[in-house]
Formats: sequence, structure tokens, C-alpha cells
Amino acid sequence: MKKGTLKQILLLTDGRSNQGEDPVAMAALAKEQGITINVIGIVDGNVIDQDAVAEIEGMAMAGNGVSQIVYSHQLSQTVQMVTRTAMTQTLQGVVNRELQQILGKKASLEELPPEKRGEVMEVVDELGETVNLEILILVDTSASMAPKLPTVKEALIDLSISLKSRIGRNQFALFVFPGKKGEVENILDWTPNLDSLSSIFPKLTTGGITPTGPAIREAIDKFKQKRSLRSFMLDDEYFDEQQL
Repeated sequence: MKKGTLKQILLLTDGRSNQGEDPVAMAALAKEQGITINVIGIVDGNVIDQDAVAEIEGMAMAGNGVSQIVYSHQLSQTVQMVTRTAMTQTLQGVVNRELQQILGKKASLEELPPEKRGEVMEVVDELGETVNLEILILVDTSASMAPKLPTVKEALIDLSISLKSRIGRNQFALFVFPGKKGEVENILDWTPNLDSLSSIFPKLTTGGITPTGPAIREAIDKFKQKRSLRSFMLDDEYFDEQQL
């Protein structure tokens, strides 16, 4: 099984989209591109809108990812858990495809004898530490997110620190929506750590629309640009998730 790159979009929001493309449809498009969508809905004292909950769960399901509704004070631990869970889930899917190629279409990890299943899960755990990981973070900056942004910043820095022990290469990028001049703004290009968020987040402005669908579309395009650049640079260290 080849070393590969897992691609994730991590979406942090506290509400429902209200402009642009259907975010669930955009999440499904991301899945087709080999990108997992993980969505965290942030609650801060008030009960989150049930339509927003349905959209959060729908995006994660369509994007083959993980969703979670949390209070702000739980955010740091949840961001790390969701990222790790999604990695394991994706790798298990890859292993199942490999098993089907070897043992037939009906083969799956769950159907293996316990001892064999344990051996395969050890391989999954090892891959989770060695594959390259690209996480494009989408942060909702609509008006209601203003008091939550300091917690979001700390949670993302904690995520970066928690993943440093991995053998595989970590790369992060960050978009906010809405941006100062449009629906989406790229505020941090690909980097191995998120320490610079301490200087970036205090400068963010909040307010306006919640264009979640366009934000996911822009994130997909960002991964495509990275893939095109890799092809141009002939970097053989990387492989798409499908090639793991």
C-alpha cells in the first residue's frame, strides 16, 4: 500500500448557509475529488437552529466525513477528535477497497476474523501516523461568530501542535467566509503550522452573509491548484488518496 496524502476540509460554523450554491451538493463534489468534509457546528449558550444542524450533518454525510455539534469550551478537543476520526475512517475505506480487490467485492474489514481485523487496524493506525495530511480550514465569519473566533483560533493552533508528532507531513491552509471583498477570502496559504493565526485572527472582521457553498467550492479549487503545482514540480512524494 503506497504512502499517500489525505485531503480534508474542516468547516467551522454556527449557522446555516444563506447564499450561493447548496453546500451539501458542494460537499458531494468534494468527495468525488477525494476530499473529505468534516463539519463542526459551534453553539454558544443558545440552542443551534435545527435547519443548521441538518445542513451540518448533511454536508459531512455527503462529504464522507464527520460532524459534531459542540459548545465553544469543548472546541479544541473536538477539532482534534474530528480530524483523527476522519483520518481513520478514510483509511478504513481505503483498506476495504484493497480487501475487495484481493478477496472479492463482498469482503470488508468487519467480516475478517477478530485476530486478522486487529492486524489490519494496526496497519490503519500506522498509516494514520505516516500518510501526508492536507487540511483546508473554512471558518465562518458571519456576525454571530464574532465572540467565538478567539476560541476557534486557540483550537486550530492546538490542532497544529497535536499533529506535529506525526511522521507524515502536515499542511494547513485557511479560508474565511464571507471575506472583506467577496464571498470567500484566503487568509493563510499552505503551511506546516498554524502559529501565525495569533496575528491574523485579531484582524478578522465579522458580519454579513454565510456563503458556505461557495466557500467549499473555493476550497476544492485550492486543492486542484495544489495538485496542478505538484504535477508541474514533478513531486513524486505525493499521491492522491485513491492511490494510497
